[in-house]
Amino acid sequence: MFAKVVFPISLEQSFTYEIPNDFVNQVSVGKRVLVPFGKRKTTGFVVEVSEENAVQGKIKSILDVLDDFNIFDKVSLKFYEWISTYYLSSLGEALKNSVPYGIEVESKKKIVSDMDLCKDLFFCEKNKNSIRAKVLDLLAQKEIHSVSSIQKSVKNKNIYSTLKSIEKVGAISILDRLDEGIVRTKKIKHIKLSKPLDEVYDFIPICEKTAPKQALILLELLSEKDNHLPLNEMLEKLNLGLSSVKSLQQKGFVEIIEIEVDRTYQEFYSEKKKEITLSEEQKAAINKINESIEKNSFEAFLLYGVTASGKTQVYIELAKKALAKNKTVIILVPEISLTPQITSRFINNFGDITTVIHSRLSLGERYDAWRGIIKGKYKVVIGPRSALFAPLKNIGLIVVDEEHDSSYKQNEISPKYNARDSAIMRANFSSCPVILGSATPSLESMQNAISGKFRLIQLINRIDEAKLPLTKLVDVSTEKKKGKMENVFSKQLIEEIANRLLKKESVILLQNRRGFSTQVYCEDCGSIEICNDCEVAMIHHISKNILRCHYCGNTRSVPKVCSVCGSTAIKFYGAGTQKVEDELSYYFPSAKIQRVDSDIISEKNKLTFILNDFRKGKIDILVGTQLVAKGLDFSNVTLVGVTSAETTLWLPDFRADERTFQLLTQVAGRAGRSEISGEVLIQTQNANNFVLQKVAANDYQGFFENEIKLRQAGNYPPFSRLALIEAKDANEEKAFAVINDIHKYLLFYKNKIQILPPNPAIIPKIKGQYRFQILIKSSKKNDPSGNILRIAVRNSMVEFKKKSRYKNLKLLFDIDPMTIL
Repeated sequence: MFAKVVFPISLEQSFTYEIPNDFVNQVSVGKRVLVPFGKRKTTGFVVEVSEENAVQGKIKSILDVLDDFNIFDKVSLKFYEWISTYYLSSLGEALKNSVPYGIEVESKKKIVSDMDLCKDLFFCEKNKNSIRAKVLDLLAQKEIHSVSSIQKSVKNKNIYSTLKSIEKVGAISILDRLDEGIVRTKKIKHIKLSKPLDEVYDFIPICEKTAPKQALILLELLSEKDNHLPLNEMLEKLNLGLSSVKSLQQKGFVEIIEIEVDRTYQEFYSEKKKEITLSEEQKAAINKINESIEKNSFEAFLLYGVTASGKTQVYIELAKKALAKNKTVIILVPEISLTPQITSRFINNFGDITTVIHSRLSLGERYDAWRGIIKGKYKVVIGPRSALFAPLKNIGLIVVDEEHDSSYKQNEISPKYNARDSAIMRANFSSCPVILGSATPSLESMQNAISGKFRLIQLINRIDEAKLPLTKLVDVSTEKKKGKMENVFSKQLIEEIANRLLKKESVILLQNRRGFSTQVYCEDCGSIEICNDCEVAMIHHISKNILRCHYCGNTRSVPKVCSVCGSTAIKFYGAGTQKVEDELSYYFPSAKIQRVDSDIISEKNKLTFILNDFRKGKIDILVGTQLVAKGLDFSNVTLVGVTSAETTLWLPDFRADERTFQLLTQVAGRAGRSEISGEVLIQTQNANNFVLQKVAANDYQGFFENEIKLRQAGNYPPFSRLALIEAKDANEEKAFAVINDIHKYLLFYKNKIQILPPNPAIIPKIKGQYRFQILIKSSKKNDPSGNILRIAVRNSMVEFKKKSRYKNLKLLFDIDPMTIL
């Protein structure tokens, strides 16, 4: 028997291994195996098992089978194959999403150095800046190193020949060690009775006289139903040490066993379960979508419902219907910021069969949730984009809430998938309906609904007869001329906040930038404090009085004089969330104010505690970035303020107008979600802007009709598919040469696709790397599936790698990019 195995690396081919007789009944499609690969041992995924072998030459054997269960089946394998084909990744890279981080098994090279000899060799090196000298210097500082740590320190991956030469002179030993991963099952020691109960009862009177502490232990175990307890818990309760336990062990009355325990994520945000009366619109939506659940058939639904129209309850009712048919459910939310409220509502309805997967869980919690899903313990999985890959079987419903949100796009690693689009394909392969829900649908989804590709369902009314808030634009330019601005606030916004605080109502303020000031500049020469590694302005964070780059994380002290001309005329311009919070404290000293941004909520469960306090009225004003715009549902919020509407509007990106409309409409929707009417004040430099006018009028249709014409004229999505190719390097000339080289290969396809000339990226330098880009457009009329586009990118990359002079330069590509910044 033979198995085809793929690896979570960029190699697109599979490799054939012989299955030893001992493993014939264990190896199957969907399991991980440990195999020799080159000079190391590593984890791979089995994607095919057969009796025939088409490979010539000697075949290596599988070393071990790592799973007792199948992580994926043949149906979900088709989905992962689609992911790899569409987003131009290897199948192994796609399958890597099916397992949690930290469980891979592989051999890793450890370097053990003779520190004194390495130090002597370093001093003998003439060129102290050579790679060899740098490596020797590191080896002389401590005894044990990993190859990756040395590569990172010397900023060069090609160190193997150097290490071999150092090994030859006896200065180091290079060892292969099998690393079994950093996450394992958690086991707790339990103490258990090991003799028949009648013997224990007979022994206790004797024990009470000679060893009363041992008698206490036996009595405690007898009081338990299963006659066993967690060892540490029992010792703490009885205030005893281990000696009494060991004595009972020696006498044969107790034994110590290890019991596996689940590390379950504890969601501290909670809401009382409410009795819900569905509206007629909700009932109609549920009935239409349930037809597909009953038929076990795929259909894509766009649930376009205004804010507070009860979309979450529609999801819950449909999940009930899927579960009644013994199906499973995936609920995707754009960010963990939405998870506490929606998780609480699903747990209220479905209890312990609900689990959460997101990045704030510990590695152990993620691992145990993943294993619980495979074992069938969990039927409902909630989380951001990674939850789409939960190893559920028999899926009956997939929901993509706030489907317009850009965080559904993976931008960092391959495959750079869009979870919204991928969810549609997973539903297709699973023969179940998928719901894309939003109050501000993406242009692509709405166009798909208009064309009939999706089925459009609308919820045009808020539940419980709540009214949409009244939205007003406040022109800060006009207000300044009238003397009606108080720093970052208009007097109108201050008065409305004061009015709400007087009524004991809650307020949300959006400022979509972190920090205190967005720019630090010199009034004399006009220079701005720029990050040394990125060509962007550094942001002033007043809490630590530092400047921080929001792209690479670099920090430095706030300058006392201009770094260019030496002037002391340093000024701080713009406002971030810290400044808004600071000024609110000045105007409303008795108000309870809480800031919500990524600086604040990095601590585990921090957001949950904040939302709990806000719901209970312990916080009066919530100030934050776009986190406060997403999915928050609090009945006491009657005022939403936006301190600056232009933060996303002025970005040089084709989605800038759409993102601005969505963000402002979503944050406006946080107000007036009960019988108390709500109001929204949006401060802007340009009150006549078309996008802002449509936000104020709550006119999605008007915005869509105008924006879709602009997209069509520019040949942007949804009328085309895009690919973005980027070259980046610390050497600007090299990065530019590479982007020009790849452009030459792309030009072979110029009659089939639109290839824009190479250009510096809009942000030309990030983390010390110069960036150059090529944008490619492929009309959906000529290339409806995007196959021509993918062939052009794939073939050009292959040709480039074959013939390029630049082997180590980073050349990245992105199919369907969400941004071209």
